[in-house]
Amino acid sequence: MKTVLCILFAVAVYTTIAGSANNEGKYSRYIQIPDDEGVLHVVDLDAEPNAKLIKQIERNPANNEYYLFTRRNPTSPQKLTLNASSIFSSNFNSNSTTVVSVHGWMGNLNAANNIVIRNAFLEQEDFNLIVMVWEELAAQSYPSAVAGIPAVGRGLGQFINFLSSSTGVTLESIHLIGFSLGAHVVGNAGKQLNGRVGRITGLDPAGPLWDWNANRLHSSDAVYVEGIHTDASPNGVGIGFLATVGDVDFYPNGGLAQPGCSTSACHHNRAWEMFAATVTYNHLIGRRCSDTTQLITDSCNGVLLSMGNANLTKQATPGMYRVNTAKQYPF
Repeated sequence: MKTVLCILFAVAVYTTIAGSANNEGKYSRYIQIPDDEGVLHVVDLDAEPNAKLIKQIERNPANNEYYLFTRRNPTSPQKLTLNASSIFSSNFNSNSTTVVSVHGWMGNLNAANNIVIRNAFLEQEDFNLIVMVWEELAAQSYPSAVAGIPAVGRGLGQFINFLSSSTGVTLESIHLIGFSLGAHVVGNAGKQLNGRVGRITGLDPAGPLWDWNANRLHSSDAVYVEGIHTDASPNGVGIGFLATVGDVDFYPNGGLAQPGCSTSACHHNRAWEMFAATVTYNHLIGRRCSDTTQLITDSCNGVLLSMGNANLTKQATPGMYRVNTAKQYPF
C-alpha cells in the first residue's frame, strides 16, 4: 500500500510539472548548484544580477568566443571570429556537418562536457566541432548568468548566421548542443535564427529561475529539438526540471536520479556522459510513454527511439520517452 501511495504521489507531481507550466515555487531561495565540474556552490536565487555586465553583453552580444576542432586539429583549437579570414584560414570544411558544444555555469573551453563531446564526435567522422565559450558571464553569479543568457544566445545565433553566409553551409546542417544553462543558450541562438537550425540537443537543461522563463529552450527553436533529463527532481533538489522542452524528451531511468550516482551533480552530469556514449555507440533506446504514469512506473509501450546520437536529420514521433541504462559507461 505504501508503494502504491508513493507512486500515486509521484504521478501527481509529474503531471503537474510536465503537463503544464513549471512550478515556480519549487526551489528554495538558497540552493546548491554544481558548476560544470560538479563543484557545488550555494546560490541565492533572489540575488540581484550584475546589471552593468548584463547591459554590456546586451550591447555587444558578439563577445562570445568560438574554437574549432577537426580531425586535423583534434586537441589544438583554432579561434574563429566574425571575420571571414579567421574561418577561411582555419580547418573549417563546408562539406562537413557543423556541431557546436556550449558549456554551462562556471564552464569554459576545457569543461569536461566540451572535451568528452568533442572527442566522441571526432572519433566518428571529421565534423566541424566548435566549442562556444561564454566564460565571462558564466563566471558570474547564477542569477547574473541566467539574466544574460538571451543576449549570449543571440550572439551565438549571429555568429552562426555569419558562418552560414560566409561559407555557404546551411542552417539545417548545424547541430547545437548545450549542457545545463548552455541548453538555454543554444535555445536562444535557435530563436535568433527563427528555428531554422537543423538540430538542438539540450542536456539536462537547468531548472532554477527557468520555471516561467519565456527564454528557455523550446521545441520551436530548431527543426528538431531533443531534451535529455537526468536530474529533474520535482521538489527543487535537482538541477534540471521535468517539463518537456523539445519535440522529444528523454527521461533516462525516469529522469529523477541515475544509477551509480549519489549526488545531484552526478545525476546532472550523466546527461552529457550518456549523450557522448550515444554518439559513439547509438545504443540507448527509449520507448515512448503515453502519459506520466507510464514514464515513472517504467511501463511505457510506445514506439522505440534512439536517444541522443550524431544523426543530424533525426526524426521521431514527438513525446516523452523513457530509457533505462546501466550505472557505468557506456551505460
